[in-house]
Amino acid sequence: MKPISKPATVQDVAALAGVSAMTVSRALNTPDKVTPATAARVRAAVDALGYVPNAMASGLRRARARMVAALLPTLVGPVFQELVESLAASLNRHGYQLMIGQAGYDAAQEEAWIKAVIQRRPDGIVLVGVVSSPGARSALLASHIPVVETWDFTDDPVDMLVGFSHVALGERVAQFLHDQGHRRVAIITGDDARARARAEAFIARSKALGAASAQCFFTSAPSTLGAGRKGLAHLVRTAPGLSGVFCSSDSLALGASIEAQHQGIAVPGQLAIIGMGDQSFAQDAQPALTTVRLDGTRIGELAAELMMARAEGRPVAQRVVDVGFDIVVRSST
Repeated sequence: MKPISKPATVQDVAALAGVSAMTVSRALNTPDKVTPATAARVRAAVDALGYVPNAMASGLRRARARMVAALLPTLVGPVFQELVESLAASLNRHGYQLMIGQAGYDAAQEEAWIKAVIQRRPDGIVLVGVVSSPGARSALLASHIPVVETWDFTDDPVDMLVGFSHVALGERVAQFLHDQGHRRVAIITGDDARARARAEAFIARSKALGAASAQCFFTSAPSTLGAGRKGLAHLVRTAPGLSGVFCSSDSLALGASIEAQHQGIAVPGQLAIIGMGDQSFAQDAQPALTTVRLDGTRIGELAAELMMARAEGRPVAQRVVDVGFDIVVRSST
């Protein structure tokens, strides 16, 4: 377990820059009141220490905020609903409140949100995905606030991690379609980093297994039914003999299934379709969607447990947890 030490203070910045704490404050808040050379020295010290101003420092504050902040790529759609509900319920049972923000699959927005939240000094920060911005990672490490990255996997988390490998997921779906006899396959996927990792793994594994054709159709995240229809229509035109399609969300898969019906393509007779997420509508679709089940509830529970243990000074035996995934086979394959 990583040791928790004090975050950098304004006094640390002042000492490194060779100025007073008041000058640091002026350089950060009213830079026109200091010389350019002084402002540059202060900025260099801030960057070197990973210092983020504490917005609560000037007022009275309780010993602990009992507040955890969570950053999601999107608030639209049901993809992360289980995770958020589970996280909020688990935290609430122990007297913590959850504050939610949205980054929109944008590294700059992610970094801005993280630095703004650090100023409020929450008891912990939960991220859906691993940190993509070097500046955000540096600020989190310097803050010494407990952090749990989720919904992804890395060998070098900021602090703690609860998730699964998108590379392994893409490879597993490729193997599943291969085992069903599909040799002309494709993927309809979002264009964010996690989706691209899945897609690259799916294509590479399909080719290694001897697929005669393995193609990819990218759409902007977050995914929609319309994008699924558009993706399948494109693949039908450009990939003759296509027999298996992996969609990186159940929404895309449902859209692809609707487009197949519109074009008179039998699912699964002529085309197998597999989604991801096992959303509530997947089992009620016609045909019911085969999909990759991601245990958002378990991820939320574990993230809350790790966060509360760290925030309350209790030992964390396992900082990195791989919850895995399962393929739920239904009528669409």
